[in-house]
Amino acid sequence: MINGKKLIIVLPAYNAELTLRKTYSEIPFDIVDEVVLVDDHSRDRTTEVGREIGIKHIIRHEKNKGYGGNQKTCYDKALELGGDIIIMLHPDYQYTPKLIPAMASIIAQDLYPVVLGSRILGKGALKGGMPYYKYVFNRMLTLTQNILIGQKLSEYHTGYRAFSKEVLLNVNYHANSDNFVFDNQFLSQVFMAGFEIAEVTCPTKYFEEASSISFRRSSVYGMGVLKTSLIHFIQRIGLGKFKIYEKPTNKSL
Repeated sequence: MINGKKLIIVLPAYNAELTLRKTYSEIPFDIVDEVVLVDDHSRDRTTEVGREIGIKHIIRHEKNKGYGGNQKTCYDKALELGGDIIIMLHPDYQYTPKLIPAMASIIAQDLYPVVLGSRILGKGALKGGMPYYKYVFNRMLTLTQNILIGQKLSEYHTGYRAFSKEVLLNVNYHANSDNFVFDNQFLSQVFMAGFEIAEVTCPTKYFEEASSISFRRSSVYGMGVLKTSLIHFIQRIGLGKFKIYEKPTNKSL
C-alpha cells in the first residue's frame, strides 16, 4: 500500500527467462501489494522462473497475442485484483524497478493520474545505449505527435508507465491494437479523456538480453504512431469520431 492505495506491478513478458529474476529482486515490496506476470507464450522458461521466484499471479497465453494483447491481460487482471495504482514494468530489466516508489507516489498523492518513465528527459537514452537511429526516430515522432495531439511530452514511446485505476476504467484499451502501437493509442486515449500525464527521468539499459524490435518493425510501428496521431487530431478538432475514444462498455472490472 502507498497512501492507502493498493499498488500492483504488471509484467508483460516474452522470453524474459534471463532477466525476470533480476527485475523481480529490485521491486520494492514494502509498498507493492501484488505482482502479475503475463507470459505471452514464451519459448523459454519465463513461466517456470516466475513460479520459482514466488510470483503468485501468473497467466500464460496459450498462443502469442502480441505486446498490446499482453497488456490487455495485465490490466484486466490488475483491476480484477482491486488495484488502485497499476505500474507496467518490462521484465527485461531495461527500466529500473527503483523508480516504482517515485512514480507510485505521484499518483498516490493525487498529483497526476498517469506517470511515464522518460528516457529522453536528461540524457538517459543515449547514455544507456539506445541506438542512435532509434533516438532520432523517437525525437522526430514525438515532435510530430506533440503537434497533432496538442501536448508537450518528452516521449510517447517509453514502456515504463503508471496508471490510476480511474484511467484504466475510463479508457477503452480493449479497442486498441494487439501490437506495439497499443502504447501510443493508449496515451492518445488518455489525453482525449482529459487526463494529464507526468514524466520522471528514467535511466535505461540496452543490452543483448533486453527486448528490442528490428528496423523493419520499427518502421511499421512509426507508421502506426503517425496514423494514431492523425486520428487523434481529426477527433480533437471535431472532424470525425473513432471507436478507440468511446467509453468502455464493461464497467464491472
